[in-house]
Amino acid sequence: MKTSNKLQEVKNYGNYLLIRTEGAQFQVYLLNEDIIRIRSTFDDEFPEEESYALVKTAWDDATDDLFRGERTRVDPIPIELNHEAGVYTTTTGNYTLKIFEEPFYFEIVDSSGRVVHRDLPKRSFLKDEFGRRFHYSSMGNSNKFYGFGEKSGELNKFKRRMRMHNTDSLGWNAKKSDPLYKMIPFYIDFDSENDVASGLFYNNANDSVFDMDCEHSNYWLRYSYFECDGGDVDFFFIGGPTIKDVVEHYTDLTGKSAMMPAASLGYMGSTMFYTELDKDADVAILDFVDTCRKNNIPCDGFFLSSGYTSGEDGKRYVFNWNKKRFPNPEQFVAELRKRGVLLAPNIKPGMLLSHPLVEEFEAEDAYVKNADGQSSEVDQYWGGSAHFVDFTNPHGRDAWEKRMIQQLISIGITSIWNDNNEYEINNNDALVNAEGQNRRIGELKPVMPTMMAKAAQEAIAKAAPGVRPYLVNRAGFAGIQRYAQTWAGDNYTSWTNVKYNIPTILGMGLSGVANQGCDIGGFDGPLPEPELFVRWVQNGIFQPRFSIHSSNNDNTVTEPWTYPGYTKYIREAIQLRYSLIPYFYSLLYEASVKGSPIMRPLVYEFQQDPKVAEESFEFMLGPSLLVANVVDRGETTKAIYLPSGATWTDWSTRKVYDGGQTISLPVNLGSIPMFIRNGSIIPQSPGLMNIHNDAIEKLQLLIEPSRSAQFSLYEDDGVSTDYKNGQYLLTHITTDQSADGVQIQFSKTGAFASKVKVLELNVICPTIAPIEISVGQETLERYLSADKFAQASSGWYFDGEKRQVVVRFANPEGKNFDVQVNFNVKDLISI
Repeated sequence: MKTSNKLQEVKNYGNYLLIRTEGAQFQVYLLNEDIIRIRSTFDDEFPEEESYALVKTAWDDATDDLFRGERTRVDPIPIELNHEAGVYTTTTGNYTLKIFEEPFYFEIVDSSGRVVHRDLPKRSFLKDEFGRRFHYSSMGNSNKFYGFGEKSGELNKFKRRMRMHNTDSLGWNAKKSDPLYKMIPFYIDFDSENDVASGLFYNNANDSVFDMDCEHSNYWLRYSYFECDGGDVDFFFIGGPTIKDVVEHYTDLTGKSAMMPAASLGYMGSTMFYTELDKDADVAILDFVDTCRKNNIPCDGFFLSSGYTSGEDGKRYVFNWNKKRFPNPEQFVAELRKRGVLLAPNIKPGMLLSHPLVEEFEAEDAYVKNADGQSSEVDQYWGGSAHFVDFTNPHGRDAWEKRMIQQLISIGITSIWNDNNEYEINNNDALVNAEGQNRRIGELKPVMPTMMAKAAQEAIAKAAPGVRPYLVNRAGFAGIQRYAQTWAGDNYTSWTNVKYNIPTILGMGLSGVANQGCDIGGFDGPLPEPELFVRWVQNGIFQPRFSIHSSNNDNTVTEPWTYPGYTKYIREAIQLRYSLIPYFYSLLYEASVKGSPIMRPLVYEFQQDPKVAEESFEFMLGPSLLVANVVDRGETTKAIYLPSGATWTDWSTRKVYDGGQTISLPVNLGSIPMFIRNGSIIPQSPGLMNIHNDAIEKLQLLIEPSRSAQFSLYEDDGVSTDYKNGQYLLTHITTDQSADGVQIQFSKTGAFASKVKVLELNVICPTIAPIEISVGQETLERYLSADKFAQASSGWYFDGEKRQVVVRFANPEGKNFDVQVNFNVKDLISI
């Protein structure tokens, strides 16, 4: 056992500190005002820097060439070091780092004097006799812990012990299973008593453990710890003070979510059943798409399960089209495209030893090597023994990209589903190239799926330049959000999972992965009963990735029309999803520039309300919509907590409720409880049936104006990379109240020509109707007849049932403008 209890030396090199103790030595960087890096090693020398997660650095890194164009090199804050009474101090401006001499430990204090991180004195950094490294942190009595990537259970991970390791977790239980597919060693520490949040990111891809006060010792009081099987404890303190700030600063470090094609937000059909048919699987899938249309169910994509690659022996051979099932893949892709449906084929990085291309990949030096580096590693995979493509090797990436272009991209496919990529190689001493550094696979397993996604991105850029790729990953490491939408793998069909999938997605959002989902209806297990299926879809429509996907074990297929008597509920829910596509797309843009989650826990938006710190199942869709889905069997009433700090309008009834209370609502099978936050702007596209083929020419804006509001509506062509060159339109919409009414301002930036021809504002007016409405200098005509207003190209009408005024006018393309809603009372009696 080696410990670090006594400081021996501190050297200030200006841009970093070098600290030596009797155990570990440390490098300290003040990366910016909100991020402090503390890197430790128990070895004699620090190893060369090599990170696949970071997009912001202040040092040379072996992957700098690989991430050219993604990574930003910054100058750290110059260190001014003070020493007094056994304590060294330095500051970022927002945070002061204290280094205690004996016992040695670090402490970080914010500008208000609150301690936001403290190592556990006398037990801060350890290395045990098995080579494992430990970092212990003190905690108080009011800490909540969020994030940790893809995890089961409730949102707050206090009193949890969690393993960081990638597994193929078929049939996982969303309440208890651990670990799952992804590894993101980052968490948010929310001190609810002092209302301050901060985060810790451990830049280490070895298998590891987080213990958040599950272990307890009377000698050390309350603490948490990080334990890694190898590598060094290299952690980044991420400042707040809000949870929103922590997420934004963390994604400054590891990257923002990729801007996916707009159609990726549509309904993605999927099932393993079709691709396992003996023949004509292509016909079955086309019939699925046509049946969606017949049932008025929107659909924009299909995830093609791996049966399309099956050989004569039934095993999966990636990049091998089964011509009995898909006799003409190029024609099949074209037929789907005509229908406005993208195809995302499943590809897997394990090459079975019987694969027709196995020797070609071997000759191209594409595989993970065994421990002596002399031959390719062999281990168990789905279907038998296999080699594994090394995506940290340029040769591996090149071989993979070459076949991806030949077999997929060349026939018009630019959407890729990266599956079964957890790299469950038993021999941790197997070798990977690591950009020429030659490292053990045990150090980089979760990096492989992230680099697999990067390889797909680069292949599409080479073979289909200007096309925006749509990538979906099952596994990954911190930073996977830069390349792929993700989903939480093969969940089991159960009421437990429909409910506990919610905090799994919310935790991923707080871990930087804003674009995530779960298989709707359950992938593994029996066909969901009708009520469960309806409730799962009603909840799934709010997930950024929305796909009904199944491999049922009772010879059934989970389809939207599986239960004809319930199809209307499925249709209504999916149509609701499509009506919110402009809102979703704007939230995706926000995630791409700020890192904000799309689905957000209540504590993210209402940190100052202590009653939401533990809430796992209600959530916010963006900043404006509270969703409190029915996720328990047989519910006829639903208890819903409405956070304080806002008033809430029921989406369906327009009844207004004060925040800070729990209400009880009757619910039936068609109920989707939603509440509009006051001061909200929600863009909508009612009637949208296909994102690929239908232009949104009429845009509705639902506005709750009782307090000032703002929202940025984002538009671009939805399919290309032209947005990177200014071909986008960002409309900043703000509302301001005055004694006379509400002013709604529209300010536009960007060169994209909007396809919206008509704007319709639905302004909620719970107590009084307007007397006059104008757009710019033009006063609009008021209609008292709903029928006449429905035929009018412009004007306004007050809907008394919904207590909202509907304002319609031609979209002033490319112009800034404002709308004045005058609420002055007209005195009819005096007249």
